[in-house]
Amino acid sequence: MKRQPRNQGRRVIAASEFKAHCLRLLEDVASGQEVLVTKRGQEVALVVPVRRKLAGSSRGSWKGMVNVTGDIVQVDWSADFDATR
Repeated sequence: MKRQPRNQGRRVIAASEFKAHCLRLLEDVASGQEVLVTKRGQEVALVVPVRRKLAGSSRGSWKGMVNVTGDIVQVDWSADFDATR
């Protein structure tokens, strides 16, 4: 029994149609439309628009995600090695 492709507000096309009209379909995707590609009735690919980040500075982009403890420039390794004792 073949599964029917899910159509959740996206365009469903056969792989042969995608191949024939690839560039036009990519323009549709760039404008926000999703394209579900099927081969013999089976879902094989979902083409979705790329999420674009807002342009701006990357400064502070790690804020709240990274916690730096201690001095990351001057590290005292002497306690970790017996040769320095």
